[in-house]
Amino acid sequence: METATTGRGPLITAWSVVSPYGLESSDFAAGLSAGRSAAAVLDRTVWDGPVDTACLVPGFSSKDVLGRKGTRSMDRVTGLAVAAVGRLLQDPAGEHIPGVGDDAGLVLGTNTGSAQSMMDFTRDSLVQEKPFYVDPMRFPNTVMNCAAGQCAIWHKLKGPNTTVAGGRASGLLALNYALRLQKSGHTRTVLCGAVEEFSPARAWLEVHTRQPDEADGVLGEGAAVLLLESAPAAVEHGRPGLAEVLALEFGVFHTDDEVAPVLADSVERALERSGVRVDEIGLVADSQAYGVRGTAERAALEQVFGVLRPEHVASTELIGDTHAASASFQIAALLATAEGRDDLAGSVGLITSVDRDGVVGCAVLRIR
Repeated sequence: METATTGRGPLITAWSVVSPYGLESSDFAAGLSAGRSAAAVLDRTVWDGPVDTACLVPGFSSKDVLGRKGTRSMDRVTGLAVAAVGRLLQDPAGEHIPGVGDDAGLVLGTNTGSAQSMMDFTRDSLVQEKPFYVDPMRFPNTVMNCAAGQCAIWHKLKGPNTTVAGGRASGLLALNYALRLQKSGHTRTVLCGAVEEFSPARAWLEVHTRQPDEADGVLGEGAAVLLLESAPAAVEHGRPGLAEVLALEFGVFHTDDEVAPVLADSVERALERSGVRVDEIGLVADSQAYGVRGTAERAALEQVFGVLRPEHVASTELIGDTHAASASFQIAALLATAEGRDDLAGSVGLITSVDRDGVVGCAVLRIR
């Protein structure tokens, strides 16, 4: 799968994250800069499940962050997404940013939506006196596109609304879909990103599906959202742009032995099509996949770069395995690292992703 831009590509003009460092993008940037791990021991009076440590958004509650109105039945993954989109749409003074009207689109990456909501609703249908004695207000949470739909309703976004599920590559797939929406003329402005929650249900799924060499990975959560605009729209609204999207490429693998060659080929194709030399790449944000696939990801990058050693941007080792949101967090981490760095202006950033279900992807961004 591929996407490309001709001439001057679409621009990422703003970003926001709700992360294990806090609710603000500045918290995320500061945590990354300090290299501080967000892992903490779980409070067993609040969290049940098979793990003792996780990277949680500190003190997050939909009611506390968004208010009590409209949040009674809102699950955690939806609350995280709504909060992240809301912060993207506000300027530092708390006013709505210019140029993002109700015709803006939204593309949100996920894995399954909320596994906890699905399991809780299913359990109620089995243990209640009658199968239909369930809370109908909670049924929407079981649908994969609930978070994207609630973001649109909450923030009055009436443009295209899409949910993309692709595991760890979801953020890159969402960006790819957003580019296609722009290219086809469906919308000028798109919010795109991904979200993941921590929950006992997700923890149990991870315990039962991870390979032995992946068992040490700490689970994380959060949401990361980008504002994607055409260059003329960005200039019109006074946003100079943070990075230009040059190309994305994707591939599939069937066995772990195929990860390194498939990913290396994807990166090389992206660089060739975007006209970027390897020595122009100043930052690399890899997915830090666990186990043998992580080793293969590093091998692919060594094949591409040879003796070159661009600056490495780490996020997973600090904020945990945010799964569906990981690629979007990688992009945010790259942008946060480049902010205020004159030495990186005009250089290129590379993001790579490896998902255990067989998808690899990469994005090439020109830092502005």
